[in-house]
Amino acid sequence: MPANERLLQPILTIAAMAGELAMAHWAPGRAHDNQWEKSPGELVSDADLLVDALLREQLGALLPEAAWLSEESGETPGRSDARLAWVVDPIDGTRDFVRGRPGWAVSIGLVEDGAAIIGVLIAPARGERWWATRGGGAWRNGARLEVGGRTTLAGARVPIDNLRGIDVAYTVVDKPNSIALRMAMVAANEADLVAGLRRGAEWDLAAAALIAQEAGARVTDALGQSIRFNKPDPSVTGLLCAVPAIHEAGLGRLRERALKLLGEGPAGAG
Repeated sequence: MPANERLLQPILTIAAMAGELAMAHWAPGRAHDNQWEKSPGELVSDADLLVDALLREQLGALLPEAAWLSEESGETPGRSDARLAWVVDPIDGTRDFVRGRPGWAVSIGLVEDGAAIIGVLIAPARGERWWATRGGGAWRNGARLEVGGRTTLAGARVPIDNLRGIDVAYTVVDKPNSIALRMAMVAANEADLVAGLRRGAEWDLAAAALIAQEAGARVTDALGQSIRFNKPDPSVTGLLCAVPAIHEAGLGRLRERALKLLGEGPAGAG
């Protein structure tokens, strides 16, 4: 059995523990009391920190040689030089978590030489457990996942709040606050495309990118570049996660806007 397959079950067990801890601090439809902004517009709660501490302890004991990168705690010194690294978001979708909504997940990625080899999402408020291993397929609650066959942007299912300012006739579907869950929706044939220009972070994407890719999706940044994990700078320039036949069409629309924001397109020339 490959090493990543052997590690999967203990990671799932640890993820379930983290999900239970988070659920002990979450109530449907009720605002979470102990929350604050760690930076403008960036929410965090006591539950984020508690889950982070549990994951760091348990995953660290499982694979001590792996470095640590998380949204909510300091990284391992020399982290980007390590061959193996945990890339973790203890509660992805904190905004939904603190509002008593179910669109959040515990996200755990194990990265080897810049590529995710195991991805696990636990969304206990939704009763969902997602996982993938490199070369081993993607799964939700024991059912193997495969992306849909959409071939045109028009009509593509997109988890988005509304279509204001968008000139494509997308089909709007439910949008959890967790970007990882939105990507997983593509893997599960519940969405066809997830795109964004906002600069993100590796911990938002590592687990979900592998799940989506193992289900057949294409995942790149907003410039069409493959996403490498455990970089010295763990930021990512936007995102495009889509079924294969519409990825290029989506990239054609997204890349130009991304270049303008970066000051490299026509609007930023000179």
